[in-house]
Amino acid sequence: MGIFSFFSKEKKEDLNKGLEKTKESFFGKLTRAVAGKSKVDDEVLDNLEEVLVTSDVGVDTTLKIIERIEKRVARDKYVTTSELNGLLRDEIVSLLTENNSDDTEGFVLPVNKKPYVIMVVGVNGVGKTTTIGKLAYQFKKAGKRVYLGAADTFRAAAVEQLVIWSERIGVPVVKQQMGSDPASVAFDTLSSAVANDADVVLIDTAGRLHNKKGLMDELTKIKRVMQKVVPDAPHDVMLVLDGSTGQNAFEQAKQFTLATEVTSMSITKLDGTAKGGVVIGISDQFKIPVRYIGLGEGAEDLQPFNRKEFVDSLFGNSMK
Repeated sequence: MGIFSFFSKEKKEDLNKGLEKTKESFFGKLTRAVAGKSKVDDEVLDNLEEVLVTSDVGVDTTLKIIERIEKRVARDKYVTTSELNGLLRDEIVSLLTENNSDDTEGFVLPVNKKPYVIMVVGVNGVGKTTTIGKLAYQFKKAGKRVYLGAADTFRAAAVEQLVIWSERIGVPVVKQQMGSDPASVAFDTLSSAVANDADVVLIDTAGRLHNKKGLMDELTKIKRVMQKVVPDAPHDVMLVLDGSTGQNAFEQAKQFTLATEVTSMSITKLDGTAKGGVVIGISDQFKIPVRYIGLGEGAEDLQPFNRKEFVDSLFGNSMK
């Protein structure tokens, strides 16, 4: 279990509220898809396929879900449309469980890796720096000594934003002048963290998706330089994606997973969008653990991703 994995009643309520727009959009489409039908037939399945695709679940994941439901319908002979919600919920949970062997929520900090180094990647505007600030807040709240590294040296706003977060939550940040070598910032950050017995280091990186080779070279250099201080750093490469961009998030995930070895994901801005289905598709397609989801602007609004709780919230009111 992760250090932030306890799912309280308040967190559940926040999750329900955060997924409200997605739920309303999804079930509005689903209701129209089965209107006038008493049993699940080929037409209902065709309509369901359209509902899932237009809800940003993604074509490949949608086809998997439809195939599984077709098998259930064929086996049970007669499935009513009123049973469809429960059937759909079960198959989505089952699919996500099968495709993600790592069931850890949030980050686990191994006792033999100190400091635990997380390098955060993602394009500009997805909420990358804000996610780092929220994570730092939660780590500190859990009693951990945290260091931040402002290695996105190409964007003044990114450095300023990280400094604001560091002051707000009371954790040190290491920065250099604008345009400095990002790897040099990462090196200084890890050196300070080791010297001060830090538990966790969060390294912000530039969000320019100019071309795959340029991105790969930059991230590889940062890794190589960090390893001069902490030989097995980074311990995690977390990709931050903006859930409100729907299919664009899939494309960003594809580009970054080609450019570097992404080991976890965080999907932000789900509270202001009806595109929450993208979490299901990305979790399924990339086989990389989604560690956190962002449901608001507050420091507490970054939640550990629990697949079952997520799907329960998405289907919650419809199951009663």
